[in-house]
Amino acid sequence: MKGLYSIGIYLASFVVKIAALFNSKLKQGVIGRKNTFSKLQYIIKSKDKTFWFHCASLGEYEQGLPVFEALKAKHPNYKVVLSFFSPSGYEVRKNTKIADVVVYLPLDTTANAKRFLDLVNPDYILFVKYEIWPNFLHEIKKRDLKAILISAAFRKDQAFFKWYGSYAKSALFAFNHIFTQNENSKTLLNSINYNAVSVSGDTRFDRVSNQLKVDNTVSFIDEFKDDKLCMVFGSSWPDDDKLYMDFINSNSEVKFVIAPHNIKPSYVASLKSQLNVKTICYSELTKNQNLVDYKVFILDTIGYLSKAYSYADIAYVGGGAGTTGLHNILEPAVFGIPILIGKNYEKFPEAKTLIDLGGVTSLASSSAFNATLNVLLTDDVLRKRQGDITKSYIESNIGAVVKIMDYLES
Repeated sequence: MKGLYSIGIYLASFVVKIAALFNSKLKQGVIGRKNTFSKLQYIIKSKDKTFWFHCASLGEYEQGLPVFEALKAKHPNYKVVLSFFSPSGYEVRKNTKIADVVVYLPLDTTANAKRFLDLVNPDYILFVKYEIWPNFLHEIKKRDLKAILISAAFRKDQAFFKWYGSYAKSALFAFNHIFTQNENSKTLLNSINYNAVSVSGDTRFDRVSNQLKVDNTVSFIDEFKDDKLCMVFGSSWPDDDKLYMDFINSNSEVKFVIAPHNIKPSYVASLKSQLNVKTICYSELTKNQNLVDYKVFILDTIGYLSKAYSYADIAYVGGGAGTTGLHNILEPAVFGIPILIGKNYEKFPEAKTLIDLGGVTSLASSSAFNATLNVLLTDDVLRKRQGDITKSYIESNIGAVVKIMDYLES
């Protein structure tokens, strides 16, 4: 199985390099991986004590960050190597202050694993959620390095739990401990005789709860809202736009903040052209504008969405109207507000749970969106009840970081 897997990696590498000639995102990854070893050689020295944190992409980084921060605070003299597999994670967080060096993870070959570990020589390794790279993990186990997997989530249809997945399954045993999000994942691990496992919950709850500890004031949103009811659309896609566009264009009493997932000027211009109410973009801000006069504010920038949710009376979280994948509904939930999403949410357990509890509503059409929002906007008691549900859900699920840190410091 190892041989077949390694052949597959080399074939995948060849295909990706060809595809990168026509895809800018793949090209970023190919170029970035070429620089990994030279960056490590320049920054990490043989005498350094190091932590190695690895994430697939941006979502996993945000998930692992509260643990990364806690470890860094406990051990400020350690250097931190942060690796990503995906360009969407690396490009956004390549300058994060949590790490001394941020790199792309080299492709999962035995030679790359040996060279990477020789250079980093980590005292502790943390992988987040789904990242199981067998050749790296087998080399970690061979060197008897300390490694844990946090916020892990497993499904019974994964190779680890199939007859043909012996090589992937054995890689899991490189981890000294696995912290899972739920009991089902723990049960699956126990079924293959992996027993060094604890249910810690999802560190994303700790991550979003930290948002309440910071100043969420955004002066231009404060001025724009003007104490009126406000709805925030977070990480919306074109399929999401189709759900809510008619409502925005026909409503004169509510303020709307739209934070599209795609902030390219061409898309933002297209979005703005569909709105027949007074609209302003972040990129158009000047000192002399009276923001109170505008009905829609488009956040065509990054870094403000988490704070923008603190101004929302209702939030819509994008990605679920189409097939791109639902974005993080926990970010608005922490502020205790009702949340609306599209129809596709089956792969997101927190969405399913909050729908069952009554704090999240799934909508399949613009007519359903209009009807639901009209009720929410006019019923203060209903808004508060749904908001209390989302807030309580967050509060009842925090604590994963404490459990993980207790293990690491024991």
